[in-house]
Amino acid sequence: MRTLLSRLRRQPEPAAQPSILDEYVTSAPSAQNAVDVFAGEWSSQVPGVSAGPIPLFADDRVEWALDQLGGVTGASVLELGPLEGGHTHMLSRAGASSVLAIESQTRAYLKCLIAKELLGMPAARFVLGDFMAYLRDNADRFDLVFASGVLYHMRNPVETIALTARAGSRLFLWTHYYDEEIVRSSELLSPRFTTAETSSHEGLEHTLHRFEYESALQLKGFCGGSAPHSNWLSRNDLLAALAHFGWQVKAVSFDTADHPHGPALALVATKS
Repeated sequence: MRTLLSRLRRQPEPAAQPSILDEYVTSAPSAQNAVDVFAGEWSSQVPGVSAGPIPLFADDRVEWALDQLGGVTGASVLELGPLEGGHTHMLSRAGASSVLAIESQTRAYLKCLIAKELLGMPAARFVLGDFMAYLRDNADRFDLVFASGVLYHMRNPVETIALTARAGSRLFLWTHYYDEEIVRSSELLSPRFTTAETSSHEGLEHTLHRFEYESALQLKGFCGGSAPHSNWLSRNDLLAALAHFGWQVKAVSFDTADHPHGPALALVATKS
């Protein structure tokens, strides 16, 4: 009996249950309060507050693109996957007349709205949805298609390239690409690439290298594609796809073979 009573006495108190009251902010209003709705999930350094580690609101790749494009003053821009609005902010400040930014990840979309509220982006409109569905169903044309950090998250990246060629006359693209030697020598990347298959889209033969997100799917700050895997293109297939669908590459930069998450490049292309 004493043993039973002793065990009963030692049982821990039941854990407190979540309450809707936990969702209230009891401090004075501040920009930091808004950012902290997604505390620990931000990728971007957001001006004036403590958020994430990456300077996406002051990105050298965007500055380079603006220089190569001769600016975007008065231009209509379609941005694919704005993440947290950093590049959107830079495009807006550079004088774009409009930036339609399409984001499919709900938490990223809400972070974009927070960034717009805090920093002001009068030319920008953030919409929630799949930009592939938009591109397939809309005939809207833009002066610039801006696609940073999205192509390697696609399951059919060549279709994405084909659709950008219908949507605009200028293209900025930053993406990772597949390189067999680099991937196989990387302890981080090698286990993620499981298979390769030959594919064809509108007459272009290419190889899709399947990339698995694996445990990254458990992270609240995950900012990849909407499926458990994506398909990467080799550099040669990437450039071939651009040419096949009418894009003429004018400049390449930030060609980083030793990027920790896989080789990457930035490019600007135009259509005649």
